[in-house]
Amino acid sequence: MEILKVENLTKVYGKDNARVVALDDVSFSVEKGEFVAIVGASGSGKSTLLHLIGGVDRPTSGKVYIDGKDIFSFNDDKLAIFRRRQVGLIYQFYNLIPILNVEENIALPLYLDNREVNKKALNDMLKLLNLENRRTHLPNELSGGQQQRTSIGRALITNPTIILADEPTGNLDSKSSDEIVALLKKSNKELKQTIIMITHNLEIAKIADRVIKIADGRIVKEG
Repeated sequence: MEILKVENLTKVYGKDNARVVALDDVSFSVEKGEFVAIVGASGSGKSTLLHLIGGVDRPTSGKVYIDGKDIFSFNDDKLAIFRRRQVGLIYQFYNLIPILNVEENIALPLYLDNREVNKKALNDMLKLLNLENRRTHLPNELSGGQQQRTSIGRALITNPTIILADEPTGNLDSKSSDEIVALLKKSNKELKQTIIMITHNLEIAKIADRVIKIADGRIVKEG
């Protein structure tokens, strides 16, 4: 079942002599439950692509369909709600709320959506993340790997249609990176979570079902 469809996606910044084509007519699709890695050098357009897929930015032209819905047909308010409910975002720098503990940071998307927190689901998530003994700790009391696991929990807690991970290991040491990669793979296999991961690390990309290589804003290799 096709869960994501990207059609002729283009993003241009500036104009005339300052015109930069960050993404140039990109098209591909992702099946439900698939783990896809998007690789490329700095400036290749891979992060721009991820932001457009997640509705964080709007394209110059082209379409993104998530679960059959044209996300750019929504106004900004509806797009924000859709993104909060259907897209889990994992960033390189965690983006945790410093005054909230681990439990509260993970449950934050539910609070923002005025949804009740299922205590069993939250406890199961903490167990999956190996954060059961850190549930009341603030972000500044956690290691980098623990902070990133918290941000992964926040992305997973709403059971989103798709997870988008932007260089999720880029700010971690090798041991913590291995833990995060294993957790993403476990989420994909056990929770059947569809994941699209941006990375410049080809070794990490190998865990994915499929790798898409981007250069100069275009897909140059897929397989």
